[in-house]
Amino acid sequence: MTMRVLQVDIVVPVRNEERDLALSVRRLVSYLRAGFPFTARVTIADNGSTDGTWAIADRLARELDEVRAVRMEEPGRGRALRAIWSQSDAEVLAYMDVDLSTDLNALLPLVAPLLSGHSDVAIGTRLARGSRVIRGPKRELISRCYNLLLHACMGARFSDAQCGFKAIRREQARALLPLTRDTGWFFDTELLVLAERAGLRIHEIPVDWIDDLDSRVDIVATALADLRGMARLGRGLARGSIKVPRLRGSWMAGARPAPELPLQIASFAVVGIASTIAYVLLYLVLRGVMSAQAANVLSLLVTAVANTAANRRLTFGISGRRHAARHQVKGLIAFGIGLALTSGALAVLHSASRGLEVSVLVAANLVATVIRFVLYRTWVFGTSKPSYDRPTPSGRHPIERDHLRSEAFDPHPAAAHAEPGPAPAARA
Repeated sequence: MTMRVLQVDIVVPVRNEERDLALSVRRLVSYLRAGFPFTARVTIADNGSTDGTWAIADRLARELDEVRAVRMEEPGRGRALRAIWSQSDAEVLAYMDVDLSTDLNALLPLVAPLLSGHSDVAIGTRLARGSRVIRGPKRELISRCYNLLLHACMGARFSDAQCGFKAIRREQARALLPLTRDTGWFFDTELLVLAERAGLRIHEIPVDWIDDLDSRVDIVATALADLRGMARLGRGLARGSIKVPRLRGSWMAGARPAPELPLQIASFAVVGIASTIAYVLLYLVLRGVMSAQAANVLSLLVTAVANTAANRRLTFGISGRRHAARHQVKGLIAFGIGLALTSGALAVLHSASRGLEVSVLVAANLVATVIRFVLYRTWVFGTSKPSYDRPTPSGRHPIERDHLRSEAFDPHPAAAHAEPGPAPAARA
């Protein structure tokens, strides 16, 4: 048989999954055989199982040509993905959760843009328009809060860091994997943040996703580990101890990369202090000729416009007139939150001294300032949501239409460019 280039390596990390493994892997292989147009391999990554998972993985690798099994003694999804992706010979490296919560029909649109060279990283997102998601309110709330924190604290622009359905081009993975440190659930978030900092193009696709009701993931422990991972990664990027290479393009067309979070906070604080002083002085001047509520509205409005303009230039590094009006409109919406807080504070004070009025307004304004900072990072000066490729009238994906064809699957392609060092034990 002629040796064929392996195009997609789909890694399925597992640990103590003896109940679901065989059914899920057979279902995935059936999907690939039914018409998946690229050469593909399924790699079962058993990381530290103590039940019968490895025996089942080994048996599947013997029965199915498309499957290989890799055994690692230490647990950790991140550890497994880094080890296997570092040595894989496939053009595109993907992974999915063993419960197959994501509809497999999303696999082709996930990997096709990477194989065409259009994008470098692809992720499934449950938070985009067009996604169909069935999961409990607790997980929904945690997921949205986590992604909001990523946007606010790390400057991330991708919408869903935690969906277990991702892919990356091999050469880009080889450049970024040595920079990753996490061995657990934070690994793919870390890789996405690094990819974005490297200027890579991240393609997002809406997915149909059904929550696994039997999931044994400890949500609290995972959330705490993710927060520690965010703190570690943020410190490394801010101090320069994590040096991310520029692999493609720039972070945002037409704008220089925004300063790191500590510098942003410092700049925002300076602008905020100046704005607060101007607000108080303007309020005291206007209060002599109008009511407290009217003076508050006018003072906030004037200082909000100046505050948005100053933060746009000094804190977030955006110059020029492009989108300036849009930023001001969004800034005024954020200003509405401050108006609601300060007006509410004034409404509580029926008859109070001028000094008490000012003290309460400053406190309310500080709370509004924190909220405004989060909105500035995540919405006012953030990029717009990515657009998604839509099927053509014929019902086929545009990349399929452009004749990206696959050749017959070869379950044993020749290893290419494998990194030196001992490999995990594998059965293929």
